Amino acid sequence: MARNELRPVVKLRSTAGTGFTYVTRKNRRNDPDRMTLRKYDPVAGRHVDFREER
Repeated sequence: MARNELRPVVKLRSTAGTGFTYVTRKNRRNDPDRMTLRKYDPVAGRHVDFREER
C-alpha cells in the first residue's frame, strides 16, 4: 500500500456549527469508520465534538 492510502489526511469539522476545522492523519486499518474527537473550538470557546468529513 502506498503511504497516502494507509494514512490519509482528514479534516475534522466542528459540530458546533462554527466552521472551524482541524487537519490530521488517521490509520485506516485501525479506524475504518469516520472519526469523532472532542477538541477545543476557539470560535465557540469550549470543547466540542469534531467529526471527520470527506
